[in-house]
Amino acid sequence: MAKKKGFIVEFKKFIMRGNVMDMAVGVIVGGAFTAIVTSLNKDILTPVLGIFGGIDFSNLKVALGTGENAPVLCYGNFITAVINFLITALVIFMLIQLINKINDKFSKKDEEVTKTVTKTCPYCKSEIAMEATRCPHCTSQL
Repeated sequence: MAKKKGFIVEFKKFIMRGNVMDMAVGVIVGGAFTAIVTSLNKDILTPVLGIFGGIDFSNLKVALGTGENAPVLCYGNFITAVINFLITALVIFMLIQLINKINDKFSKKDEEVTKTVTKTCPYCKSEIAMEATRCPHCTSQL
């Protein structure tokens, strides 16, 4: 019985970790985002492409036989799914690019702050506070 309680406690600890919860939220938001992209493709892009090309992808299919029970290959749905994937990948790529640019700007500001706050000891070459009059590492008078 103790082994079973240990398993349950470990499982609760695993589930309540921050990164697991973040991943769960990401999956839920990703599902909602997929629905938005699917609607964008199905309801907006496919009809617009149909105007120019004269084809609505969602209705493209081939019957693999004769009769009313013949299997149907709906390759138009596959083309729509590929377009959905490409749009999703493009949007995620653009979001990651934006996040990286924002992170770069903040990291450059952090580097500038550290450059103006510290100086190098001329004796031991350690990094010390700008206001220091004595090096805390080698105790030299500055």
